[in-house]
Amino acid sequence: MNDDFNTLSGILNSRYSCRAYLNDNVPDSDIKDVITTASRVPTWCNAQPWRVLVTKGDATKNFSDVLVKAAEAGPMQPDFDWPVQYTGEYQDRRRVCGYQLYDALGIQREDRERRADQMMKNYRFFGAPHVAIITTEADLGPYGAMDCGGFISAFTLVARSKGIASVVQASVTGFAPAIREHFDIPKHRLIQTAISFGYEDPGDAANNFRTERAEIDDVVEIFS
Repeated sequence: MNDDFNTLSGILNSRYSCRAYLNDNVPDSDIKDVITTASRVPTWCNAQPWRVLVTKGDATKNFSDVLVKAAEAGPMQPDFDWPVQYTGEYQDRRRVCGYQLYDALGIQREDRERRADQMMKNYRFFGAPHVAIITTEADLGPYGAMDCGGFISAFTLVARSKGIASVVQASVTGFAPAIREHFDIPKHRLIQTAISFGYEDPGDAANNFRTERAEIDDVVEIFS
């Protein structure tokens, strides 16, 4: 059992949000393995509410073109409301993550043009050859969304175990109407998130930092 823990711990600690990719496609068999294994996560009443749309090749480029056009036109219209606000420790963590990325890329705080260019890379999937769109059933409400969250986390971990890098992108789903029209997604399927994935480019500066995690005592209380 210690071997299982060490393996899982190693995967969790090595996983990160990859923001630069090689052009190589992931084999279809590996993509199916990732989705099949991630689907073993527990769900409310075994609902398994996720549906997964995966692009590759021209489909990824065509989808990116749609998103870039939507982002340039604005505004965002996500199926799920954005957080009301970030305060305290949550705001601190959010800021640190942004600072780390811009520092790694050498983008100064006042350089609005380069910051805007970096933001637009979200809609080009940071060069990833694949993107997965995860949808959930509207009637299941927050419980369906919660179950899909478990699937999304598992997807990134199983992918990492196969040497596949990924980044979960809420920014993409800000343009839910454009995504829905492009893929002909019915209204009862809510667009929860996007996962861009492929093989990491280790030489890109965007991949040269890691976010910190809260200390265990900051998030856990054990009662006896």
